[in-house]
Amino acid sequence: MKPIWIVDDDQSIRFVLEKALLREDLPTRSFTNPREVLQALESDDEQGPQVLVSDIRMPGGSGLDLLTKVKEKHPGLPVIIMTAFSDLDSAVSAFQGGAFEYLPKPFDLPKAVELIRRAVDESQREEVAEERMAAAPEMLGQAPAMQDVFRAIGRLSQSNVTVLITGESGSGKELVARALHKHSPRANGPFVAINTAAIPKDLLESELFGHERGAFTGAQTMRRGRFEQAEGGTLFLDEIGDMPFDLQTRLLRVLSDGHFYRVGGHNAVKANVRVIAATHQDLEQRVKEGVFREDLFHRLNVIRLRLPALRERREDIAMLARHFLQQSAKQLGVEPKRITDAALVRLSGFAFPGNVRQLENICHWLTVMAPAQLIEAKDLPPEVGLGEVAAAAAAAERPATVPAGQGAAPARADEPLAPASLAPAGTSPLMAALNGGTWETGLEQEALELLASGRHDVWDALTKRFESRLILTALANTRGRRIEAAQKLGIGRNTITRKIQELGLE
Repeated sequence: MKPIWIVDDDQSIRFVLEKALLREDLPTRSFTNPREVLQALESDDEQGPQVLVSDIRMPGGSGLDLLTKVKEKHPGLPVIIMTAFSDLDSAVSAFQGGAFEYLPKPFDLPKAVELIRRAVDESQREEVAEERMAAAPEMLGQAPAMQDVFRAIGRLSQSNVTVLITGESGSGKELVARALHKHSPRANGPFVAINTAAIPKDLLESELFGHERGAFTGAQTMRRGRFEQAEGGTLFLDEIGDMPFDLQTRLLRVLSDGHFYRVGGHNAVKANVRVIAATHQDLEQRVKEGVFREDLFHRLNVIRLRLPALRERREDIAMLARHFLQQSAKQLGVEPKRITDAALVRLSGFAFPGNVRQLENICHWLTVMAPAQLIEAKDLPPEVGLGEVAAAAAAAERPATVPAGQGAAPARADEPLAPASLAPAGTSPLMAALNGGTWETGLEQEALELLASGRHDVWDALTKRFESRLILTALANTRGRRIEAAQKLGIGRNTITRKIQELGLE
């Protein structure tokens, strides 16, 4: 493991932190001023730090200046700024410079060690995330539904067949179209996209097929349409379900014989174009309603790819969020922000009616509006929290009892808890919570049942179950290492040992 670098001109501070971190099996290296740190970072044979802990005011330079220089070369390195001058300006400057956290002196040593431990965990997560991002393709997704899409793109890679992409608005249909083009024999040709719903009906025909000079008022010169612009490549027709009915006839003619006429023209133009269409509408229903031509539907529907909504691939949300935070930071020219697991859990519980586009917008908002470099659950925009409230309300309306023969009876308040009962194999705690309502709702229902039964030990019974489940989960996460479990829970090592004994979890 890479060491924790400590920068402070006060020998006593360095000594205390070194000893405390070594007790936690965290290697350290100390420096007395920023100049030494920068020299060490420049040396190719030096191992870089896992976390940098720096004083803010030192004879050899400023910790804030060091923060700026370090972040230029190592943007993902967590930096903790500590100072005896606990003023607002220093705190704001530290966070604006990309500090992981701000630690005022004098500090509580266990809390300082806990903060450094969190920074180490964050650093390790960021290293893994950066490796994944470096190897990430133009489309991201580990969910089975997305893997099906990727396999379909692969199978179509050497084909020129017409493809119809369906999916909700914001789910990434144009990305799929671009991937189909990129991996096709036409990859060297142009990719031209047009949203047929965004262009007025009177202009759409000219946009698609072009026009001759004098074809209508204002047509001063001949203009090539999107079909000609896409010659030898791919034309992506987005929101095809909204195309006016009379234009559907002209599109069908092009797909049938490969020729079209410019508006006001008399000479046929050959179209060497692959057409990929997309829609969020149910085209079969549009055909039944008489607003979409059935013959055009069958012509487009040679190969259909359905793109899943984001709520159907929740396991991809964390990966996508980190990707969009990196993208937003690059676009705005700022330091990329990191996001906590708790914030990712809350994001993953949101329904995302706007799909991937909405997640991208939220990440852009967080890059601008989140107050610190580390995004916490409380920093998320209001609509995410409102989504959770709605989910909890819906869960509260479900019956609390299980019909006979349709599930196991609820556990008694004094029933021992086993780690295996946390969630089915392969199911994350988040998904288990989503399927069964929020855990707070379940707690409320359980408390009501116990209170109604006339028991007088409800507090003790539920507290024991809560603490048992929490400690067992932490121990499972740390593979039985009690000190590490205590650190992650935010309690002392003596406390976790005492609780294990009191709860009979030995």
